[in-house]
Amino acid sequence: MELLYKNIWIVPVCPFVASMLVGFGLFFFPKATKSLRRICAIISIFLLSIAMFISFSISWQQIRGNPIHQLLWSWVFNKNISLQIGFLIDPLTSTMLVSVTSVGILVMIYSDSYMSHDQGYVRFFSYLSLFTASMLGLVLSPNLIQIYIFWELVGMCSYLLIGFWFSRPSAANACQKAFVTNRVGDFGLLLGILGIYWITGSFDIHNLSERFNELIDSNRVNLLLANTCALLLFLGPAAKSAQFPLHVWLPDATEGPTPISALIHAATMVAAGIFFVARMFNSFEALPFTMNIIAWVGGITALLGATIALTQKDLKRGLAYSTMSQPGYMMLALGIGSYRAALFHLITHAYSKALLFLGSGSVIHSMEPIVGYSPEKSQNMSFMGGLRKYMPITGTTFLLGTPSLCGIPPFACFWSKDEILVDSWISSASLGWIAWCTAGLTGFYMFRMYFVTPEGDFRGNLYKDTDKSVSYKSIWGNLQTLYDRDKVFLNDSYTSFSDQTGDSDEIPENVFSPPEKRRRNKSLNRKKSFNVLLDVEGSDNPNEISKDAFVPINREIRKENLLYPKESDNSMLFSLVFLAIPTLFIGFIGVPFSHEGISSDLLSDLLAPLTDSFHKDNSENLVDFFQKSILSVSIALGGIFISSFIYGPVSSRDLREEIDPKPKGFWGCFFKFLSNWSYYRGYIDNLYNVIFIEGTRTLSKSICFFDQWIIDGIVNGIGILSFFGGEGMRYGEGGRISSYLFGLIIGNILMLIILIIKNDILQSYEYFTMF
Repeated sequence: MELLYKNIWIVPVCPFVASMLVGFGLFFFPKATKSLRRICAIISIFLLSIAMFISFSISWQQIRGNPIHQLLWSWVFNKNISLQIGFLIDPLTSTMLVSVTSVGILVMIYSDSYMSHDQGYVRFFSYLSLFTASMLGLVLSPNLIQIYIFWELVGMCSYLLIGFWFSRPSAANACQKAFVTNRVGDFGLLLGILGIYWITGSFDIHNLSERFNELIDSNRVNLLLANTCALLLFLGPAAKSAQFPLHVWLPDATEGPTPISALIHAATMVAAGIFFVARMFNSFEALPFTMNIIAWVGGITALLGATIALTQKDLKRGLAYSTMSQPGYMMLALGIGSYRAALFHLITHAYSKALLFLGSGSVIHSMEPIVGYSPEKSQNMSFMGGLRKYMPITGTTFLLGTPSLCGIPPFACFWSKDEILVDSWISSASLGWIAWCTAGLTGFYMFRMYFVTPEGDFRGNLYKDTDKSVSYKSIWGNLQTLYDRDKVFLNDSYTSFSDQTGDSDEIPENVFSPPEKRRRNKSLNRKKSFNVLLDVEGSDNPNEISKDAFVPINREIRKENLLYPKESDNSMLFSLVFLAIPTLFIGFIGVPFSHEGISSDLLSDLLAPLTDSFHKDNSENLVDFFQKSILSVSIALGGIFISSFIYGPVSSRDLREEIDPKPKGFWGCFFKFLSNWSYYRGYIDNLYNVIFIEGTRTLSKSICFFDQWIIDGIVNGIGILSFFGGEGMRYGEGGRISSYLFGLIIGNILMLIILIIKNDILQSYEYFTMF
């Protein structure tokens, strides 16, 4: 055991070495490294496997009750400051190590196939290994300075990976947006670290927590200062975990490759913020005002993310807003003091969300040869449907992840989410209502994704172009276009064909993700080989469904001439199947069981060294647990029922019926408002655009005007006056002394006249003032 703890440094070093080997090889020997691309992937996977094995061994030792261990080396040492670096091993660290390494290695295996046609394959694995190493270094850090170093490395890697396809403008903008937003939080985090050091005189987490609590208990520190420093510390995790109002970067982060979205949203960047608050929980717990702020920020974030996810048409963006909502639950749990429930949900959510994101990547991977490589089509749920028929393993695993995230028993997230909901009701009725409503919305939008993606009829062959799209009824009853919103219903006897003559050749290259051209050309050649059966034009009126858009065809022609999705490669399916196992069973680590007359659970035993001071009651048994879960499960089932009613089996509906696009009554207007609120992201992005982007531009123009016409105007004015004055004096200099004397005499005469006039005026003024 001692040998294992002393060699814990191997865990972050392994992926770091893999990143350096691949990166240096790509930099100095690019052709040779690219020719050995599969070897680079094998090296990355192998070294991370070593880190995962050590992580599982450490976690097992912690489960068996081994004490907390620190391994430290002196770094900076003088009279004023003493700073050490090293590694901290405790239950929180061991839990995060297992989560990061297990999800990370499955993402790497998945990426080997997903990125196989990409020209940046080797670069991708170099970034991925560095990202994993940064997160592992973060969770092992024993002090705030070391945490901050790896915190910034995680941010840098996320910038590189979100903007991996930097030739695409949307990806370049997304990585800049994530970088700038996180800089706001990181600046607050740095100020908070400095403030905490000023109060406690220490960067070490355990020492500063003890010192901080002692000062507060003895009233030797100003509470306003303490709360300010704590809130500044919280600003960093709020940005990293996409908490309101610093959440705007997270949905745009899906512009990166899907495996990166799975890692960012499940086990690394978003989890880093939750981890930091959990690591500093002893300090935050001593400040009720700060805890209340954390709880309310988490509750608002959970509800906001759920409402915005309701009508998203992009599959990955819908899951991204779900990611925003679920860490909101975790932050809410930490704010109300439910430390165990927050970490429990962090574990269960990591595997469920990774499964859903990798499942969405499998779907997108199969949709690209059919609808094109533009994300606006390949990720648009309007073009999907019926995928479980063609992709049974992907559809089944997606089905397993969906009820888990909704909190349906016996899936993983049920056990953790229900505990958060119960603790929320106990802490505050308002927070309880927020968490409860969010659970219902989660059931609705998650099964909405499921019903319009793996279920129903396949709609990928319906489009002709995005300007003339088939119309359909939206979820709130108003009419929208197929491209702009979410769902198309097909009559069994009607269908529509697109012009499959290879028009996508005219699309600019920068709208495509950069897979190699042979992959794209292969799909284009398959499309060009099709005969044009029909040339169907959509209605010019978006509020009217053209009857010509649906023409009867026989099924032999449909099967012979249409493309349909195909199941992904075995390496991608391997990751999906293995992630489905913890999605089903990882929740049982928190299930209460009776041992020697004492009710406990595996997770509580693991976290016992950290949670002893939190007064967590583990006395409830399994029956009590299920009784308390009735309320949360009922609201989730209610959301699922409404979703199935709107998006369930609807192939018999006739699209050609007349639809009134105008909402009627109070509920019609309410649903219209909610639909627009959700579709336009709560108008928050527009507000930020007006305040920060347009405001900055206006301020810049004002400063530019002031600088150009005021500052430069004064300088230029003095120069112009000097110039004309000098020119005038030059023409007055003839070189004749008589002219100079004449000018001098005239000047003196003028001065005398002025003085005489001035004296007369003064005398007249004195004369009048006497009277």
